[in-house]
Amino acid sequence: LDGTWWAIDRHLMMDGTRASATALYMDSIKQGVTTIFDHHASYGEIPGTLHTIAEESKRLGLRSCLCYEVSDRDGEEKCLQAIQENADFITECERNRDPMLAAMFGGHALFTISDKTFDRMVEANNGRTGYHIHVSEGMNDVYDSLQNYGRRPVQRLQDHGILGPKTILGHCIHVNTAEMEIIQETGTMVVNNPESNMGNAIGICPVIQLYKRGILLGMGTDAYTNDMLESLKVALCSQRSQNCLPNVGWCEVTDMLFKNNAKIGEKYFPDTLGVLKAGAAADIIVMDYKPYTPFSDENIDGHMIFGMTGRQCQTTIAAGKTLMLDRQLVGIDEEAENAHILEASKKLWGDLNHRTY
Repeated sequence: LDGTWWAIDRHLMMDGTRASATALYMDSIKQGVTTIFDHHASYGEIPGTLHTIAEESKRLGLRSCLCYEVSDRDGEEKCLQAIQENADFITECERNRDPMLAAMFGGHALFTISDKTFDRMVEANNGRTGYHIHVSEGMNDVYDSLQNYGRRPVQRLQDHGILGPKTILGHCIHVNTAEMEIIQETGTMVVNNPESNMGNAIGICPVIQLYKRGILLGMGTDAYTNDMLESLKVALCSQRSQNCLPNVGWCEVTDMLFKNNAKIGEKYFPDTLGVLKAGAAADIIVMDYKPYTPFSDENIDGHMIFGMTGRQCQTTIAAGKTLMLDRQLVGIDEEAENAHILEASKKLWGDLNHRTY
């Protein structure tokens, strides 16, 4: 974290944040994604970053729930700025009531958040929205909570009033059964990020156990990919590998992506999501897929797991607006956008390595 991700965050300025958002939204559209829950950090420049990301979201037409990653890792001043950024964006969303924009209160892993900072977060939020926070992603998070606070991470969150039906706990790899019961009793949501977790070699989320308890369990990526079908495949394989059983996980992971993600989205957006019916959000994608075997509503999940990838998306429609038609982004000069993104990435890379490009 300190050598890579936090170093990047410390050098990410507003133009880089905007370019990152543009790249995310364009790639998401091209892979059939219409709704995003984002947890942003750019400790090089904090004030106004969520507003900047929201501008790109509106310009490119996706539905976004945004928050800023509060952390003590870069000192009190930066931490206070991060808290204020969340509070200001929550206020902005309350005032504008844009059906395509929502706000949560973000927090990094618990080992970088003190009790004092949690109290400040809760005060600034004042019960207006839920929290989006990394929890028990690595065992160091568990050890830190036990050693410094005498509580496991989920218990610590409960102590501060962070849990509840509108709060998302990312990862939850190293939660024990007592913590699972707390998550269940408080109605708190959990989001699994299979590729990120495996890539960081920190373990695999106990999806089967969480699912059995009736916890609202969604599927995310933690920015590893924007291809949700890719995450679906990895989630299935990782659960079977973890449980040493080749016949588990299918119903759980397909429910996570195709049912539960919509339920999570509906907690923050006014439209009905994830279905095609009158009155629901007109979110539609068209896939370039020609099946070799019979294809119906009874086996479509198998076709998606074994036959499709996000790059087969031909057309993306969000809230009734066509964002991509026949693999071409609508109303967007993709080459010009890519050129700007490339320049911003070169500048960031140069800043990180003290070079000029």
